[in-house]
Amino acid sequence: MTGAEVVALGQHVVADRPQDQYDSAPMIRLTLLLATQAAQAPYVAFPEPGLDDQAAYAGYTTRVYRDSRHNAVQIYIDAKSGRVVHVWADALDESIGFTVRGDTAGDEAAVDKAAVAFGAGEATVGATGGRRWLRYALTLQSGRSTRIGQFLLGSMRLERDFGYAGRVRDSLNAPPFVVPEMRQLAQRLGAPYTSRLTPSLSVTRTASRWTIRATQPSLDGKNRLWLTVSGNARRSRAALANRVVTIRPVGGSTGGTEPLDIRVEIATTGPALHPLDRQAIFNPAFLRFADSSQSPRLEREIRGFELLSSREKLMAGLPNYATYFGRDMLMTAILMEPVWSDTMAEHVIAAALAKLGPSGDVSHEEALGGQAIRENAARYLQHPDPAILRNLDAVRENYFMVDDDFQLAVVAGRYFANPAVPDARKREFLARWRELLIRNLTYVLRQAAPYARDPVATNLVSFHRDSGGWWHPGSWRDSRVGYAGGRFAFDVNVVWVPAALRAIAAIDSTLRALGLEGVTGEADAAAAAQAWSGTSRHFEVALAPGDVEARIRMKLASLPSAERVYWEQVLIRSGLPADTLRFLAVSLDSAGVPIPVMSTDPAMWLLLENLGADREREVLRPFALPYPVGLFVDGLGPLTANDAYAPSAVWQMFEHDLYHSPRVVWGRDVNTLLVSLARRRSSPPILDAVVNAVEKSGFRHAELWSYEMSGGALRPIRYGTGSDVQLWSLTDLAVQYLFNARRPTQ
Repeated sequence: MTGAEVVALGQHVVADRPQDQYDSAPMIRLTLLLATQAAQAPYVAFPEPGLDDQAAYAGYTTRVYRDSRHNAVQIYIDAKSGRVVHVWADALDESIGFTVRGDTAGDEAAVDKAAVAFGAGEATVGATGGRRWLRYALTLQSGRSTRIGQFLLGSMRLERDFGYAGRVRDSLNAPPFVVPEMRQLAQRLGAPYTSRLTPSLSVTRTASRWTIRATQPSLDGKNRLWLTVSGNARRSRAALANRVVTIRPVGGSTGGTEPLDIRVEIATTGPALHPLDRQAIFNPAFLRFADSSQSPRLEREIRGFELLSSREKLMAGLPNYATYFGRDMLMTAILMEPVWSDTMAEHVIAAALAKLGPSGDVSHEEALGGQAIRENAARYLQHPDPAILRNLDAVRENYFMVDDDFQLAVVAGRYFANPAVPDARKREFLARWRELLIRNLTYVLRQAAPYARDPVATNLVSFHRDSGGWWHPGSWRDSRVGYAGGRFAFDVNVVWVPAALRAIAAIDSTLRALGLEGVTGEADAAAAAQAWSGTSRHFEVALAPGDVEARIRMKLASLPSAERVYWEQVLIRSGLPADTLRFLAVSLDSAGVPIPVMSTDPAMWLLLENLGADREREVLRPFALPYPVGLFVDGLGPLTANDAYAPSAVWQMFEHDLYHSPRVVWGRDVNTLLVSLARRRSSPPILDAVVNAVEKSGFRHAELWSYEMSGGALRPIRYGTGSDVQLWSLTDLAVQYLFNARRPTQ
């Protein structure tokens, strides 16, 4: 670049940025800018030609960049609603969103599905004056006027709630979305809190450009977000009224028919995380495999894992869950063992122990930034303690889940049993974390004690009741109906508690071998594990052939016509079982009676425990049986549940909440099953069948996916609230590595 080009670049960029973002001297501004900005293509994108079925995304597109500190910044456009959202996956889990609509003849709530798209060119990232920023282009598709509104700056949890409340369907000039806790706190405290509830909007114009700016501090005033939207004044005009921006093309230059390009910039003062790169995440054998594979999908998944990994934690997923989730992190640690660096287990265990509750229970989820402020605001409104106001952004932890309390012990047990980790490193780790680890292991033993003393179903580990009187689904199927209203979950009581007890016995032995005091008598933990080894008997369901047919016919009769006809044809082709159908119920009710919903949860049991050949065949049978008898759907994968054998009340529960219903396949289930089977010397036929079905779906990378009936055929579709980059789903990396290892060498 020549000197003249450098000066021209500096003048161009400085003119486009708010002057208060730079020092007063122009040459200092230019020097800072050139030192800290960089252009980049998306680090990952969806849908991607050659990897994804664009039609299945139904107008949804997304790009993920890395900012100047390599923190993930995801931008997604939902064409159905016109919503454009920026997720800054940093230490505050921030978001900036707005809605774009084309001219729809005065109907404020109408949506022009072709209103906005990503523009051409790369994004630019940088850091200036303590702010990290990203700039990119959007294209307004309509040749008519375009309106932008519903500006929402704050936490990604706020954006999620905006979507859950259906507010994106409101008119653009509807009242701003403010959660009640923050509004009530601001009203009680007065200025300056009241001025921080919504973004401030302004417009400036020069001869060459118009600029709209939205900015908002956090409610405690510690951090700030900015959004800047600008355009070429020779091609368009912009006006701001009633918190809605109207952009009109200038007919003299384009005739009002061509798309318009606008420039978008986002900025934050929020703290950054400290990302891990692939060299720190993966072991040398996997990196050699990745280098040799030349697979675009594998590379995208590796990049996805980098985006979610930091020294502080592993985030659950983008865009909706860019925070710590204990369960997601711990389960991923188990599935990724074949490909991870052995230091990753230390990161995971330490992250969970750092958030451990006073009793030893594991945090399920953290509330950061704006969400922490929101929860602390609710606390202050109930108990006006000045200490809460002084730390309004203090991180909040959620301990309501059950499964992760036991998963930590399992991951720790596998780490300490790993002979590749030197004893010196184990001692170093224990020097910092032993006290907290013992607290968790003691908690596990305490929770397991009632059943160990008296092994009846009602002494199993129970979910907690929520405020509405429901048994809160405290394991991975954490939608309201995920366990069909059950109290005792199969996965908690058959998979995780027994595995945790076995792990404690192993950890105890390791501690003593290292010359340290153990957690408990090794025999005590082993005795408890033995008592818990038979818990699967409480979940067994056995149905005679006639009962199976009767229940399936009733289920099919309840379905809409197109679905009923499709599944009846599948049933004709595949037939009904001629012998007793046996499966393990997803949960037990309050009396300890199985709720007969078939599920994929036994896949994790297969991974963590050697069941013996006969028991393994029995457990795998539901995975192989075609739906509606079993779980398998050709061209889609194994459904996460089958409620055909349950009462109609359970069907209705799942119809109103599809997240863990017979309408979805979860990538987590697929990868758990495939890792379980790929580690065996001989593989049952279901392994190849599942791989082929999932490949046909086009969603092997996804968190979860669903289907619709179209022209008498089943068509896989993206699940609307699914994550694009999801920790569980990226465990497909371990699947690919293990499958490659199984191939015969040439």
